[in-house]
Amino acid sequence: MLLWLSVLLLAPVSGQFAPAPKPVISLHPPWTVVFKGEAVTLTCHVSHFPAAENKKLYQWYLGTEIIREIPGNTLQVRDSGEYRCQTEGSPLSDGVSLIFSSAKLILQAPPSVFEGDSVTLMCRAKAEKVDTAWKTRTLYKNGNVLMDLDENSNFHIEHAGLKDNGEYHCTESETHCCSVSSNTIKIQVQELFPRPVLRANPSLATPGSPVILTCETQLSPQKSDIQLSFHFFRDGHILESSSKSFLKISIPSITGNKDPPYYWCEAWAGTPSVYKQSQKFQIPVQIPVSRPVLTLSTPGARAVEGDSLTLSCEAKTGSYPIVYQFLREEVVLRKMKATFGGTVTFHISLTAEHSGTYSCTADNSLGVQRSQPVSLSVTVPVSRPVLTLSTPGAQAVEGQRVTLHCEARRGSPRILYQFYHGYVPLWSSSAPSAGGASFSVTLTAEHSGTYSCTADNGFGPQRSDTKSLFVTVPASRPVLTIRTPGTRAVVGDVVELRCEAQRGSPPILYRFYHKDVILGSRRAHSERGASINLSLTAEHSGNYACEADNGLGAQHSEVETLSVTVPASRPVLTLRTPGTRAVVGDMVELRCEAQRGSPPILYRFYHEDVTLGNSSAPSGGGASFNLSLTPEHSGNYACEADNGLGAQRSEAVTLSVTVPASRPVLTLRAPGAQAFPGDVVELLCEAQSGSPPILYRFYHENVTLGSSSAPSGGGVSFNLSLTPEHSGNYACEADNGLGAQRSEAVPLSISGLTGSRSGSLTTGVAGGLLSMVGLVVLAQLLYCRLPRRAGGRPTSDPSRSPSDSDPQEPTYYNVPGWMELQPVYSNVNPKGGDVVYSEVRMIQEGNRHAGKTRELSTSKAPAARSSASTPSAGLGRPDTEPPSHRVAGFLHLRPPALLGSPAPPCPLHSPSPTDGLGRAWGTPALSRLWHSPMSRDMGWHSSSPSISFLLLP
Repeated sequence: MLLWLSVLLLAPVSGQFAPAPKPVISLHPPWTVVFKGEAVTLTCHVSHFPAAENKKLYQWYLGTEIIREIPGNTLQVRDSGEYRCQTEGSPLSDGVSLIFSSAKLILQAPPSVFEGDSVTLMCRAKAEKVDTAWKTRTLYKNGNVLMDLDENSNFHIEHAGLKDNGEYHCTESETHCCSVSSNTIKIQVQELFPRPVLRANPSLATPGSPVILTCETQLSPQKSDIQLSFHFFRDGHILESSSKSFLKISIPSITGNKDPPYYWCEAWAGTPSVYKQSQKFQIPVQIPVSRPVLTLSTPGARAVEGDSLTLSCEAKTGSYPIVYQFLREEVVLRKMKATFGGTVTFHISLTAEHSGTYSCTADNSLGVQRSQPVSLSVTVPVSRPVLTLSTPGAQAVEGQRVTLHCEARRGSPRILYQFYHGYVPLWSSSAPSAGGASFSVTLTAEHSGTYSCTADNGFGPQRSDTKSLFVTVPASRPVLTIRTPGTRAVVGDVVELRCEAQRGSPPILYRFYHKDVILGSRRAHSERGASINLSLTAEHSGNYACEADNGLGAQHSEVETLSVTVPASRPVLTLRTPGTRAVVGDMVELRCEAQRGSPPILYRFYHEDVTLGNSSAPSGGGASFNLSLTPEHSGNYACEADNGLGAQRSEAVTLSVTVPASRPVLTLRAPGAQAFPGDVVELLCEAQSGSPPILYRFYHENVTLGSSSAPSGGGVSFNLSLTPEHSGNYACEADNGLGAQRSEAVPLSISGLTGSRSGSLTTGVAGGLLSMVGLVVLAQLLYCRLPRRAGGRPTSDPSRSPSDSDPQEPTYYNVPGWMELQPVYSNVNPKGGDVVYSEVRMIQEGNRHAGKTRELSTSKAPAARSSASTPSAGLGRPDTEPPSHRVAGFLHLRPPALLGSPAPPCPLHSPSPTDGLGRAWGTPALSRLWHSPMSRDMGWHSSSPSISFLLLP
């Protein structure tokens, strides 16, 4: 037996197609429960491709996993689980659950049972090797004993039906022993096919028209191989029997009011033998409706309001149901449906509105038929009229036209209308038709009052309710009055603004404006005007106006001007200079401005409380005062603003006038009337005017010598120890950031050394030679021991006057520390000059700190000084405690014209006459001078550490 578990095409009998079929799995043997060790063969049937089963690949699933993909459609299995199959182009089949049981007793049944099936239940015991015991088996249904099984242990159901539904199991018992129960099988008998349904297409027909009858049912997918046959019946007579599920017929004619025939069908299955019959139904046959007849019935000869009116409509022929509609003036009054023969009627209670033309229609879906129209006139007594007063706007305003309209909502014409003001008749009119009557009047203030009207159509007048009319008078143009406490308005005063319209219906809303900005509003309900108060500020100056508005349009007053006098505020003084600094000669603007204050304002300008001038601002704003700056303009400035309400002074503003440096004056100060090498000249540069700080620069032949700043003004000095190269033009510059100013050039001429200074030495030496060597030595020692100033001359120099020899402070220079030097003795007379230098260098001792030398004169030969390791030119005084080392001394002499030999130097510690010099020093007397005890006694040399002296003539 095959198990079909797929969703197939709809049965051919329905004429419909399913989108896609499912494969079906069949079992052999046809049991879902077997003993372990047994095998079940599964076959996958694809009904859509029956001829190609052996050419496809079949996929077999156990659960959700593919267990086999084979070309054949069969698979033998031995494991429990749910099996599915699938092939190319088909969906997955429904699952088939197999149980391979290890129980001793099982009950086997097909997985599905349909009505009419022959069903076998098999109760099986597991085979034993030797089993001689007598055993009995019993089959149960729903827990009750169904029957004892015979040797075959099978139970057969010949023609399955709903009565066979239930749960089945079997038991096996041994005599005087135990009992074993099998698994439970639930049998649910399924329909082979549902009860057929007979359908007609089209569902509505007319006599003689063709109709197709279809008997619709569907076989279960598992039984799709069964062939059905169909039988069609009309009023108990068979129309046709065949395997086709449809039949084409022609609708017979129906006479009179006879009912249409009944139709039904039957579906038959040959094996098993099952048939089912559809419900009987009638095919509606439609007969067009005839033209209906409308009848209106009233109790009397004419229709009067309040009477009952009966409306009847009837169509003599036509298929039912028929839908009737009653209409008045094309408006549907009632809609009624008649399902069988007869006339339809309905009743209304007449009112005036029921007058008009009536008709009815009949419709049975084969066309609408309308009756002839019938007119009805209902006589209605006049009702109480309604009076309406119509104005162009929401209010009745003087000068407008008002329309009075009187209308009775109900009443048969003709109607006479009468209008009244109070109880005085105004006008009357007759209305031959509905709609009322009207008349118009131009309003004045006297038209205020009550109005009414009457309506009469011969059954007695009816009066309307009274209507009140209030004629509103527009507000006239108001007058604005500004009331101040005094003759003029001053800041802080309280001013009253009064606005008044001479005519206008109250209430009147007054609005007050300042420069078109609303200040406030007041509403006057009875009095004619309104006021507001203002506490004046400067901003209240300007134009004022007011409006009067009682809802009929705002009226504007004339503009009134108010000028508020404002005291001048404290002014602000601003100094405007052309640059970032105020410089002598600049034109500076003093700007004074008071932020507030009524013009004209008089401005006064002050410098250190002294009036500079004044200026008036007729239109307000500020005023300016210009100054061409001089040095005297530095100081504090202020200004005043006065508009007659008290002067206000600004804060003081300080102005510092920067004065450019004037052309400086350079002054050279020498020790005497003439400048000689070795002199210390002071260069003084001073600008007579100029704002500090001033930077001074010194120049020699346009070469910068140095610079110095005067932070507090005045001049500065620069000291120069003269050499022959210092002859030339000197100048200086003064600069305080506003442009450098250069002085006039000052020439400096340095005199030579061969002149007057050699006279005394020549005289001394010659005298000594003629008289005695001792005097010569004494004169030479005295010459060497004379105290010298920096740049000084010997006291015996006849060329120097007493006034030129003013004492001068010596200038000190720091001498750099000398390294360990070997003694060197040398006389240098470069280029055959008239100056001889002696030099002694000794090995440094002690802490080897640099000594300090006092320079007494300026050398004429810088190259010679450089070769003699001249100390640096730094200024300073000697240390209190000189370092402990041997020093070198220099003695510079102008040689006397004695024997044509150079003048010997005066060393502090003399070497031998020829040591290191390469030539003799002169006479033996002079040579012995260096070794004499007197030289040592007079301090010409010292064996102890001492300050080095640089002795210059």
